[in-house]
Amino acid sequence: MEPFAYESVPGTRVVAPELLPLAPWARFESLTAGFSARGGGQSLAPRASLNTALHVEDDEAAVIANRRAIAEALDWPFEAWTCAEQVHGKRVYRVTSEDRGRGRQSRESAIQDADALITDESGILLVMYFADCVPLYFYDPKRGALGLAHAGWKGTVADIAAATVAAMSREYGSEPAELYAAIGPSIGGCCYEVDETVMRQVREVVPDENKFYTASSAGKSRLNLKEINKHLMIKAGIMPSRIEMSGWCTSCSTNLFFSHRMEQGRTGRMMSWLGKKK
Repeated sequence: MEPFAYESVPGTRVVAPELLPLAPWARFESLTAGFSARGGGQSLAPRASLNTALHVEDDEAAVIANRRAIAEALDWPFEAWTCAEQVHGKRVYRVTSEDRGRGRQSRESAIQDADALITDESGILLVMYFADCVPLYFYDPKRGALGLAHAGWKGTVADIAAATVAAMSREYGSEPAELYAAIGPSIGGCCYEVDETVMRQVREVVPDENKFYTASSAGKSRLNLKEINKHLMIKAGIMPSRIEMSGWCTSCSTNLFFSHRMEQGRTGRMMSWLGKKK
């Protein structure tokens, strides 16, 4: 069953933001987790309409209005929205109450140069942005620690999944086997074709198996980033039974998602979110 269940959240607006909650994690008290779709916002084409990113040449007021609408739909104060300037790296940043709200209204105020955010504090809504890359979610219910990561192919081969697990272990004492994890909607192996330059790096981190990549055309392969990240999560010590993985392909479903590859770069960004209320 698809863990990221599509729904249009009822609200006071004529059009409500389209959101996909991480349904299996609804059992965790006070926790909210999910992924946004592309509908129900104020951005105009080609970033119509629920673009959540400030770096894609969209109207800033529309982006902030979209962010506020999502926060309201989630019943969270907009002041809790906390995000980073993502750079396709593997740096993990520990978020504290002093960071709460960074990046919600400007790129300059965001946490700089980080592709994973972790916290053990309540009242902070961790957010990251996507348009084909892989959203990674981590939760330690025993210690109340959270992690959210952004894994494009560069972050994947750099093993940002393991870096996030290691940071949660170091900072909060999290045991990998006690973590829950999830892999959100992203471009699928059906659509993501890469060249041999990328594949040389991929082969260094995963076995030579068809579930990770298959030859497609001369010198190119179709890469399954979701399966690779699941493999790396398991290698980092997370139990397979505790990992949820979305079947959504953002490139196949541009009616629902933004896709950088399918839309040739002229598109918006979805967001992943993760937080726990006080």
